Amino acid sequence: MPSISVKIARNVDSTNRLLSSEQKTMAATRSNSFPRSSRQHPLATEVNEHLNRLRASKEASTSSSSISHKLNGFQDLYDCVVKFLQLPLSHHALAHECADELLDGSLRLLDLCSTTKDIVLQTKESASELQSTLRRRKIGEAKIVSEVRKYMSSRKVSKKIIHKALGNLKVIQRKNTVSPLETVSMLKEIETVTCSMFEDLLSLISGPKPGSWLSVSKLLHQRRIACEDAGRNVNGFEKADVALKSFGITKSEIINLEMQNQLKDLELFIQDLEDGLECLFRCMIKARVSLLNILTL
Repeated sequence: MPSISVKIARNVDSTNRLLSSEQKTMAATRSNSFPRSSRQHPLATEVNEHLNRLRASKEASTSSSSISHKLNGFQDLYDCVVKFLQLPLSHHALAHECADELLDGSLRLLDLCSTTKDIVLQTKESASELQSTLRRRKIGEAKIVSEVRKYMSSRKVSKKIIHKALGNLKVIQRKNTVSPLETVSMLKEIETVTCSMFEDLLSLISGPKPGSWLSVSKLLHQRRIACEDAGRNVNGFEKADVALKSFGITKSEIINLEMQNQLKDLELFIQDLEDGLECLFRCMIKARVSLLNILTL
């Protein structure tokens, strides 16, 4: 199985090919029939409405359904941004030096989205292998322990990559300067809100810091777990990690079943996450292509 770093390198080439294709397509779709003022244009209002909704959802639940809903919201935002950037008024508002700065930011966000996708895919593959092992009727405990350790090792690698990505996010956020230009300011705010979303998502995938895990005893009392989960918004990644860590301490049929259940739930969560990230990735590529078209005019 290719490592996450190899997959990330491959995705760079893939992203460049997508950018080239999208740029050719979108260059022919620019409109010349809109009013001059972005303040009065409905698309500018729509972009700000999307931004306000996403800001309001910042403190919302981190459950799988909430994350999927939030990703859909970002897709809608970037679809609207693409339309806005095709307006002549946007071309006039974005000076080349501003566009260069925005292009740098959009590329960093694409890299971040690509890294997140690779981490999710790697976790999905590792979870699938472990789940396949647990489903076998005749399998020794030693084999299960080996596969559990393999999964946890993969998660450890992912968490290191996430830690590095979160560090890069801090750099992006520090570099994001304020602009007096309305259009540029709006696009920078979109970048800031997107960074914040990826920060939340990567933190969710990574799980809590050591020492904040649910105790093994809670896994053996399902009602108590349900109460804790409802109060703490425990997500699929954390639940699976807890179940697997518990197996290393208490090897029992109950824990084995718990592992299978949590891995199954994680698989469903990851599928929704994969679909949402892929759609968002393509929307972000289109937005970057629109900026490239403006820069090359």
